[in-house]
Amino acid sequence: MKIRTGMGYDVHQLVPGRDLWLGGIKFDHNLGLLGHSDADVLIHAICDALLGAANMRDIGYHFPPTKGNEYEDIDSKILLHRTVELIATKGYTISNIDATICAERPKINPRIPEMQSTLASVMGIDPDDISIKATTTEKLGFTGREEGISAYAVALIQRD
Repeated sequence: MKIRTGMGYDVHQLVPGRDLWLGGIKFDHNLGLLGHSDADVLIHAICDALLGAANMRDIGYHFPPTKGNEYEDIDSKILLHRTVELIATKGYTISNIDATICAERPKINPRIPEMQSTLASVMGIDPDDISIKATTTEKLGFTGREEGISAYAVALIQRD
C-alpha cells in the first residue's frame, strides 16, 4: 500500500455583494468571498491538498481562473468532485482530510457537521473522515480585520 500526504492553503478577500460559501454550504453573512469561482476557501484548500498528495500540481493548474471559461462562478463542489476523479486516475483514494478555517465572523463551529456531511457526499467518503476546525486570529492581520478568510487542509490518500 502506498500512502501520501498533501497540504493545501487558500485565501480570498471578503467583499459586499457576494454570497459566502464555506465547505460547500452557504452562510448568511453580509460579505462574501471574491474569486473566479464561488471562492470557497475550504474546498479550494482541500483540492490543493489532494492534488499535492497525488503530485498533480494545484487547483489553478487544473481549473484555471481565465475570464469567461467554464470555471467562472462555478460551484466549488464540482471542482472538488473533479479533483477526486483526477487523483483516482492515479489509483488514489482519500483516507482522511484535516482542515482549519480562519475567520473572525461568521461563527463557523455550529455548521461544521453540515459541512462534513456535504463534503463527504461530494468526495464519496465517510463524514468521520473529515475533520474541520474553525479559529480566529484574535483580531490580528487581514483575517482579524475581516478583510478575508483563509483555510488550511491536509489530506492523506492511499493506493493499494
